[in-house]
Amino acid sequence: MEAEGMLLELAEAVDVRLTLAPLSRGRFDPTFQRTADGAVWRTTRMPAGPATCRIAQVSPCHVQVDAWGPGASQALAATPDLLGARDDLSGFAPRHELVRTAHRRHPGLRLTRTGRVLEALVPAVLEQRVILRTAHDAWRWLLARHGEEAPGPAPQGMRVVPDARGWLAIPSWDFHRAGVDPRRARTVRECASVAARLEEASALEPALARARLRLVPGVGVWTAAETAQRALGDPDAVSVGDYHLADHVGWALAGKRVDDERMLELLEPFRPHRQRVVRLLLLSGAAHAPRRGPRLAVQDHRGN
Repeated sequence: MEAEGMLLELAEAVDVRLTLAPLSRGRFDPTFQRTADGAVWRTTRMPAGPATCRIAQVSPCHVQVDAWGPGASQALAATPDLLGARDDLSGFAPRHELVRTAHRRHPGLRLTRTGRVLEALVPAVLEQRVILRTAHDAWRWLLARHGEEAPGPAPQGMRVVPDARGWLAIPSWDFHRAGVDPRRARTVRECASVAARLEEASALEPALARARLRLVPGVGVWTAAETAQRALGDPDAVSVGDYHLADHVGWALAGKRVDDERMLELLEPFRPHRQRVVRLLLLSGAAHAPRRGPRLAVQDHRGN
């Protein structure tokens, strides 16, 4: 299978690994891998079909992109957005010293936009109310059995996510075997059943897009925000309800643990760049409070 490729020139410097990092669902994500040569490999399902992409930094403003599979041309066309071409930094001049310093130290950070809503929504649903390791294990298990082999010379084990029909075809016992409880499995099916409407959200204003996502039973504020951050490149989507995020933001901006309400108050001056600020705070290293609370227990629903 021959590759389609291009040398992409961007108007602003981009750090490929940092920008694409939110797309990784764990170290062994079958849709996302980093190789020793510095390249990022990613699979996706475009309207034309599956695609594998290899994305390699050449210089701060130049990125080599190669793609394989029926969806290769569409994946290449989507790469500028993937690397933050639509990420608008105009008006972002943070006064807070910590945010300003983190922004200066990470000039290549851009907010990615995949444009593929269901691809971002399903793993977010799997991550609801469980520790990440449990969700990542489920994601890997489901793709190993119901995903499609990655086209082209992808690293071993890479897979392409099912399409909407594929998610709907997964039997309940396979969700159970993957460790996904009935509530999350039902939400995945609800999302897949209205996938066409959800994909239309990529053309809406961010607030309207998040509102559309939340019309799906089982998709709340947190899940909609996590999806909007990745699929829509929403710079203002905050993951309210996250187990640790309020503590991280509070510790960085106020020097203490806070709840979600106070977190939103602290982030309000940064609107419409609240998600950008959250990423910068996490990168700063100052957003980590001492761990004193109990860890979430690993839940295994397969024996229920």
